[in-house]
Amino acid sequence: MSDRRTSQDLVVRRLGFGDQDKICDHFLRLDVQTRRARFCGAVDDNGVLSYVQNILRYNSIACGAFVWGQLRGLVELRGLFHSWPSKPEVALSVEAEWQGIGIGDALFRQMYAMAQNRGVRTIQMMCLKENRHMRYLAAKHNARFVADADVVESVLHPNWPTPTSIAIEIFAEIRAHSHLLFI
Repeated sequence: MSDRRTSQDLVVRRLGFGDQDKICDHFLRLDVQTRRARFCGAVDDNGVLSYVQNILRYNSIACGAFVWGQLRGLVELRGLFHSWPSKPEVALSVEAEWQGIGIGDALFRQMYAMAQNRGVRTIQMMCLKENRHMRYLAAKHNARFVADADVVESVLHPNWPTPTSIAIEIFAEIRAHSHLLFI
């Protein structure tokens, strides 16, 4: 029997309004430290419920990482259509027991391709100084870092869309939809 902590059955797909219960459940399953890292501070269950109501509004895109049909990680590109040129902010969370197996990397890669395909020239990411996972992901994509007392701001500059970035987004959607046919 395989280890339940492998990313072998990982499916990353764009989330829609039908996924709000899954998103809420994911955030509520985050342990105290992971939730604090995701929201850059303490957020109680009521705060999570309130946040989830607006997560899929018109100017954001969210993608989820599913393992065996269960949402285990989420990336959000917020403020995507707020202004031109767009300077959205990215936020990412992976449940503690599922960290370290590539879920964050898969979500980050998908988010980066989606931003690139929409002509985003600057992505901002704020994280707590102790959030080494997010700093690592940002560094892998050549982010520029600006440190404050408690927070690190990462700034990423995606290239223009490429055949590879378009293929990443299309392949993820095809894989996600075909996976749904067989579960």
